Amino acid sequence: MTTEAATIDARLLRKFSADLFAAAGVPVSDAALVAESLVDANLCGHESHGVVRILEYVTLLGEGGLQTDVELRVESETPALVVCDGQFGFGQIQMRRLIDKLAPKAEALGLACGTIRNCGHVGRLAEWCERLAERGLASLLTVNDNGVLKCVAPPGGTAPVISTNPLAVGAPGTPPLVVDASTSVVANGKIRVAQIAGAKVPDGWLIDSNGNPTNDPNDRFAVPPGSILPMGGYKGFGLGLLLDALVGGLSGGECPPAPAGTVECNNTLLVVFEPRHFGGVEHFSGQLSGLVEFARNSRRIDPETAIRLPGDRSTRLRDSRLEKGIPLDTGTWSRLCELATQMSVSVPAG
Repeated sequence: MTTEAATIDARLLRKFSADLFAAAGVPVSDAALVAESLVDANLCGHESHGVVRILEYVTLLGEGGLQTDVELRVESETPALVVCDGQFGFGQIQMRRLIDKLAPKAEALGLACGTIRNCGHVGRLAEWCERLAERGLASLLTVNDNGVLKCVAPPGGTAPVISTNPLAVGAPGTPPLVVDASTSVVANGKIRVAQIAGAKVPDGWLIDSNGNPTNDPNDRFAVPPGSILPMGGYKGFGLGLLLDALVGGLSGGECPPAPAGTVECNNTLLVVFEPRHFGGVEHFSGQLSGLVEFARNSRRIDPETAIRLPGDRSTRLRDSRLEKGIPLDTGTWSRLCELATQMSVSVPAG
């Protein structure tokens, strides 16, 4: 879909990204954490949640839509629940803090739930489920865009009314099993990546404002805007609608249509499970590993093609990109280099 312009070593790309954030006024320690998350998304092949987001984040910092050095403010708390205000801080920072609050609660009680309203973009949802899985915890995570960003039209409609409203579910194992999917056919960020790269998008992703199929990513951002199609038609739209209601309603944030003047941000809903308090860790692990083995060894259409399960592609790409470097398309790389020049940040050789 894109034309590669540079291939950058992951370590160099992390440093470059952190340097850009630091030059924009982000504390060095936070800049490094955000850069780590973005580059990790590129390593996994999720370019829409990778370093292309630096352009957006730096703009938001300058406009005040993203804040540095703010706390995760707890608004209410029980032994199993925490409700927070992210104060428009970086989502990659605030999600780490939410996990640190919820994990001990789940370990003590078996189940914990937390929300954040007014949170910066949290990035790749799978990252947070993976972090919880490393602690032996299962999880369910969803976000909305505070009722402001509307990307997906209902079946039969021509105007976008909800966001892509992704859902991630993670289970601890060796390796962890994590699914991270938008309730739309594709993430809005992938449309933006294609637009920046000057590329077309595949059939079945978009309709224009008149409801006609289109391959032009610019139609998505036109006035009036086009729409991303829901995953699985009315089923995906229904799931996205309910997730929007849950995360917006429970977090204290907004669902579409948000009142005039509402700031676009993420609201998050995270539920954490400790298997020890349910059927037991041994039972959980045995059922998960047995299920995965059963799926992998099922009858194949092509005996030479392996069954692909969630996380397989990301693992393969991570291994390859750690060895060979991270490919970036022409549009993304050129804009990052322009930003670096404006901010007097050294550009790594690509």
